[in-house]
Parts: sequence; structure tokens; C-alpha cells
Amino acid sequence: MTTATTDIVSDPKRRHDFVLLFDIADGNPNGDPDAGNLPRVDPETMQGLVTDVALKRKVRDWVDATCGTERRFKIYVQHNAYLTEARARVFGERAPGRKKVDASEARTWMCDEFYDVRMFGAVMSMTDYNAGQVRGPIQLTFARSVDSIVPMDLSIVGPAQNQKQAAHPQGEEDARSTYGTMGRKAIVPYGLYRAHGFFSPHFATRTGVTRKDLELFWASLQNMWDLDRSSSRGMMACRGLYVFTHESSLGNAPAHVLFDRITVERKSGVEAPRRFSDYLITLNSRDLPKGVSLSELGH
Repeated sequence: MTTATTDIVSDPKRRHDFVLLFDIADGNPNGDPDAGNLPRVDPETMQGLVTDVALKRKVRDWVDATCGTERRFKIYVQHNAYLTEARARVFGERAPGRKKVDASEARTWMCDEFYDVRMFGAVMSMTDYNAGQVRGPIQLTFARSVDSIVPMDLSIVGPAQNQKQAAHPQGEEDARSTYGTMGRKAIVPYGLYRAHGFFSPHFATRTGVTRKDLELFWASLQNMWDLDRSSSRGMMACRGLYVFTHESSLGNAPAHVLFDRITVERKSGVEAPRRFSDYLITLNSRDLPKGVSLSELGH
């Protein structure tokens, strides 16, 4: 396999197209609030889905935990936070006493202040503290499971009761009065997911992306799973990160042609995959298009 150096992979002046593989065992990778928080699925194929928003949330949380106190690496879209207050703080520091400035100047402030605005973009065209819109250089697709999944909605019972239950006549006790609080937990027994992503140096120049920004992004895709542990997540892990790097800022080959070089197949004889070793990953690095290199960053 042709492997690019770290310097090339983290070069913000080059185009990068990448494939991310991750898996989950006995957990819910991305619940659907419109379906009782069951794992998201394609109803026609029953393949599992994880939104790009969910993946970006993990990146944001990892960057915030590792270097969120540093200049230029704060996170704009935070849990339980008001975006107007974040913009107001930036305006207060850079233009004290003013709620309105030229939108292009405000965009520059926000990109310089917040990692996620610089990388993912943001819509900040509000009445107060208007900072316009930023189109980020990194775009992600939904992740889709390689095979169909079987979402399971399981009943769970807690040992404690919320309140004293009314007495029942002998022989008429129900499960709630006997066992306590009941609930439900949705899981996927196992799923291997694949997402695609794109980095555009054209937009990176506009937002001021640096080499360190890209290095941090690649690191987050590999390590963010350990920060996001919870009982509902089960076991999630990065299983592969493959980056196609172009010499040209406009690209030396179409992304879909490069993605076809990475195939993920269930091994012969495996009827119900339950582990990553049930799959075979094949990388076709022979005769890569001129000006394109392939790096394997995570496995």
C-alpha cells in the first residue's frame, strides 16, 4: 500500500478524501427521537445509519476535552449552551459595546476563536451579534452499516421504586409493584459502519485552517470513542481511517472512484456478524491515480 507521510496528510493546502470505519456491539450508536430512540435504520435495507451531526458531536467533545481551553480551540456548539451568548462574548472582547459589525469581519473573529466553526462551518446570521454564515472545509456523510442490523428494544427493570406502590390483593401484584421501576433500552447486537468525508483546501483557506487543526481532526476520529463511553453506547471503536491525499487542491481523481478501492465484506461462512474479525477489509492501492496517495491512520 502506498502510504503518505503525516506531513502530507495534515497539509491544509491539499484535498483529502477519507473513509471512516467504526463498529458497535450491544449498544445504540445514534437513536432516532422520532422512533422512540431506536437505532436509526434504512427501512428498505435495514442497514443502520449514524448521522453526520452525531459524528461531529463526538469530534467537538473530544477537541473540547483535550484543548478546549486553548486559544483558537474553543467549541461554539456546546451542550446546553446559548449560541448568542458565545457570539456576544466574542463581540464584547473584539468590539466592546457593539452588537453589529461588518459580517465578514465577524466571521473572521468566529473562525479564529472556535475550532468547530473553522472546520465544520456554522450559520450565525442572527439579529444580534450577526456573524453571517461560514461554510466549513470538512464535510461528512451519514455512516451506513455494511450489513443490515437488527435493532432490539429490551425491557429493563431497576431494583428501586420511585414511590411506595399501592397494596394489591393477594395474587394480583403486578411487575411494577414487585420489581420496581421498569424501562427500555434499545441496542444493536453488532454493526460495522462506514462513513465518507471530504476536506476542501479552498474553504480551509477562507476559514484559516492550520496543520494543527487537521492533525487534531485525524486524532479525534481515532480517539473520540473512548471519551463517549456510556451504558447506552455499548462498545464503540474506530476500526479504520483511510485518507486519500491529492497533490492538487482541486483533486487528482473523483472521490467516489477512490472510495471504491476500499471494500468491506463479510467473511465466508459468517451468517450473523458479531465482531470486527467477521469482516475482511481490502485496500486496492495498485496503480493509484497520478498525484494521489493513500494513508492508513487508524485500525
